[in-house]
Amino acid sequence: MREITLSKAVNEAIAEEMRRDETVFLLGEDVAEAGTPFKILSGLVEEFGTERIIDTPIAEPGFMGIAVGAAMTGTRPIVDLMFGDFLFLVMDQLCNQAAKTHYMSGGKLNVPLVLRTNLGATRRSAAQHSQSLHALVAHIPGLKVALPSSAYEAKGLLKSAIRDNNPVVIFEDKLMYQDKAEVPEEEYLIPFGVANIKRPGTDITLVATSSMVQVAEKAAGILNSDGISAEIIDPRTIVPLDEETILNSVRKTSRAMVIDEGHQSYGVTAEIASRINERAFYHLDAPVIRMGAMDVPVPFSPALEDLTVPTPEGVAHNARKLVRGELVHAA
Repeated sequence: MREITLSKAVNEAIAEEMRRDETVFLLGEDVAEAGTPFKILSGLVEEFGTERIIDTPIAEPGFMGIAVGAAMTGTRPIVDLMFGDFLFLVMDQLCNQAAKTHYMSGGKLNVPLVLRTNLGATRRSAAQHSQSLHALVAHIPGLKVALPSSAYEAKGLLKSAIRDNNPVVIFEDKLMYQDKAEVPEEEYLIPFGVANIKRPGTDITLVATSSMVQVAEKAAGILNSDGISAEIIDPRTIVPLDEETILNSVRKTSRAMVIDEGHQSYGVTAEIASRINERAFYHLDAPVIRMGAMDVPVPFSPALEDLTVPTPEGVAHNARKLVRGELVHAA
């Protein structure tokens, strides 16, 4: 099987779906001639033209509103939001319009749009371009939320998102665009709500999202040298969430840690930890530990920025203490 970058996987997914369905189009800032700042969309405008790869003004609320209206009237827009931090600018269109239209129309209208954007710190982009805001939209009923952890997941989840009749927000980690993974040449889809057991284990369950899957895998390697077997679960989508795969793992290992790059307070780590506590409490030998980003604006300083997000060494340290029955202060 060939290896391609996450950037290439996203590009292929969009091109394949645009060839398959002429109602699919893409719009956003610098998506045509520039191919976005990360060059993910390079080459698409040459194949599909400026009527389907549409450069917009720097007016996120405006082009998000256009996409919602277009989706309601029979097309499948893909909105490219240059940075996930710009979510705040489109929240009304996304959360009050796209997420609610199906319910407010008695099921007569659908809004099949995809908002693809990014997350992640440690890129030296400072406080307004380094946030991980997926928990905000996961809180809104009517939206689906996907977090690919590799090129394989990025392509399969994006193709599923484009075909879904509901609004989907998909977050790609901006540091992973050049990471390579095995991706089939033939078509495949990854269904929403189906987690992936990235690594089997017996002593502790590590539930990790997006780039934190790689952090968890490195931590598992460290733990393995200590004789500790860690099972890694990648939820792939947090809405819908595959609770059963997570719970079955925790019932087996009796210990769990949840790792996510969003801020730790009121976020994804808290939600997943709560569900484990509610449905697998009597299988636990220790409290569920959460590891998220520090509850501070992401610093520009490299030395400070690197301290704000979970690291393999930090995950391994806390997991080791958890397995040994020692008190863990992960916050």
